[in-house]
Amino acid sequence: MRTPLVLAALVALSTGCVSKGKFEAKTLEAEQLAKGLNDEKGAREAAEAKIKELEAEKQALTARLNTSESRLTANAAERRALEEKNAQLAALNEELARNTKQLAQAKEELEKKSSEYENLAQSLKQEISDGKIQLSELKGKMTVQLKDKILFASGSARVGKEGEDALAKIADALKTVQGKIIRVEGHTDDVPIGSGQFPTNWELSLARAMAVVRSLQDAGVDPTALSAAGYGQYQPIAANDSPENRSLNRRIEIVLAPK
Repeated sequence: MRTPLVLAALVALSTGCVSKGKFEAKTLEAEQLAKGLNDEKGAREAAEAKIKELEAEKQALTARLNTSESRLTANAAERRALEEKNAQLAALNEELARNTKQLAQAKEELEKKSSEYENLAQSLKQEISDGKIQLSELKGKMTVQLKDKILFASGSARVGKEGEDALAKIADALKTVQGKIIRVEGHTDDVPIGSGQFPTNWELSLARAMAVVRSLQDAGVDPTALSAAGYGQYQPIAANDSPENRSLNRRIEIVLAPK
């Protein structure tokens, strides 16, 4: 930069009379100005470079911030979803607890035995243990099931001695029954009778039910609560495909149900 300034100074000298001291002073001033401009240009370039660097840092920070905000938003959404699921699970657990309690209460109610059941179970303990009599109770309906062989001889509707003894024990428990009907039901297998006294299993089943009704009445059971029904072979509890199953179907059932 010195040569152009010196030339400028020489031009100035050639156009007018200038002292050597002033010339040197102007030359120095020009050099200082040039240096200042160069310094200012360097500073400006450094500043621009710094600005670019800061802009890059700003963009990087903005990107990180956006990523963090996105993660926070996703985490918040996930947390809300988990809270909703927890609330749903809590509601389901409460409902399950209520249902479990209701089922337990219903089961307890179903399994609760009446005083008639307890009395019969106690008085017929031996017969039940021997498998001659089955006793059940569900929803207030009690059923005493007797195999036909404990009551009747084959093809007969006359109650035998063993049957009378069993019916006497049953009658003792039924004498005090209040508010229930006592229905005696006769059932047979599907083997034809082949006897003139009972043309079909209908007549045999009804005759046997009537014989049990009379025995219970004679033993002191209120006759106004008694009734008889014959179902013949048409309500089996097992398939009539073996001697054992046919034996199960030949039965008398004494049913106690609310009026």
